[in-house]
Amino acid sequence: MLLNGSEDLRVQKTIDAIQKTFEEMICEMDYDQITVKELCERARINKKTFYRYYNVLDDLLAELQEILTREYLKRIADYRIPEELDKINREFFLYSAEKGLAYEKITCSGSYNYIRNKMMKSVMSSTWGKNNWLQSLDPAKQNILLGFIQSASVEMYRRWVEDGKKISLEEIIEISNQLLCSGVNGFVRHNIPM
Repeated sequence: MLLNGSEDLRVQKTIDAIQKTFEEMICEMDYDQITVKELCERARINKKTFYRYYNVLDDLLAELQEILTREYLKRIADYRIPEELDKINREFFLYSAEKGLAYEKITCSGSYNYIRNKMMKSVMSSTWGKNNWLQSLDPAKQNILLGFIQSASVEMYRRWVEDGKKISLEEIIEISNQLLCSGVNGFVRHNIPM
């Protein structure tokens, strides 16, 4: 349940406990191993209380996805695509580094593919989906470009995390910008409508 601040303090504390416990469990196990029963035991609430706010565990995961997506989109709202792709990519890495272990697990673990893909689709439609130049492209080329951007950014982040972040955040941003922007800018140059 997304809080708007007008809820009773007990409701706020309960929702906070559910969300905090859920994020802790994400850090410890794959999504398919998380149960409502264990979440409730750890959050020190009964199952009836959980079901008052969420119909199923998937609703809690969808809520987390919505929060993460909204926060990231707010950070990149003023950037122009494709002109400021380097700044958008930079924000992706900065945001990702700030979010901590639960976000890393969602972004890097195979058991969170569904939620990660949903987040990426939402970000892409809110950014590139509104781009006039992209809309002028053949749909097949649009799909290839968007697929490249999605997979390249997330895969570079995933590799950096899996390698133990052996290079600095600034260095991975620089490397990923070189690779990502060179590819996209080259594509844009060769596909400018005449």
